[in-house]
Amino acid sequence: MESEVFGVNSGVTVVAHELKAPLSLMRQLALSMELEEDEAALRRTGERIATTSERALRQVEDLTRVARLDDALFEMEPVNPRLVCDDVVRELWHFFEFNRRELRLEYRNKKRLVVANRQLLYSVIYNFCLNAMNYGGEELPSIVTICDKYGTKVRVAVRDFGPAIPTKLWREIKNGLVRQPVEIAMRPGSSGLGLYIASKFTQYMHGDFGLIRHRDGTSFYIDLPVSGQLSFV
Repeated sequence: MESEVFGVNSGVTVVAHELKAPLSLMRQLALSMELEEDEAALRRTGERIATTSERALRQVEDLTRVARLDDALFEMEPVNPRLVCDDVVRELWHFFEFNRRELRLEYRNKKRLVVANRQLLYSVIYNFCLNAMNYGGEELPSIVTICDKYGTKVRVAVRDFGPAIPTKLWREIKNGLVRQPVEIAMRPGSSGLGLYIASKFTQYMHGDFGLIRHRDGTSFYIDLPVSGQLSFV
């Protein structure tokens, strides 16, 4: 496993841009509050600042975790992916609602437990959902699906209805790894940094990271090995 978080200039540029964007938005929102007199509008702006800062902090925390993967600090254990997805949706529900988006859950797995690190799996699903939010609407919800695969794995997938993934990135993901944070030109608002983080965490958990290209969107997924142990996490 690579010990560095990223080592190519283009990757550094993508990270800098993605971390700068929420800071610029928060500054703009804070300045707008100075001119706003309506209490309801002030409250909404304050909530948006809080949500934006939380997302930015999570990205920084995830990058720190990527840098420390070689330290083997993240224990693998039996994890219930349904409970992890429930927690992710609970955190993001208000954000989806604020942006007039819908997030739907479809659980079809009979195998209930996987071998994973709960914290890392949470971040993978969180990043998939956050990307999907940009490409949907009231009639086109983002869909989180859990299903059994091959009898030995469980797949957690997030479906969106956005533009096609560029062929170069599709081939890289098909080979199992996003090697550095990338800008997805055909998908403005989509986080190449989020996909990079998801790829690295999946690799650490000995899972499979991939995508399915549909005629009207993309499903990003992670396949994890089934665990036969009991767990309540």
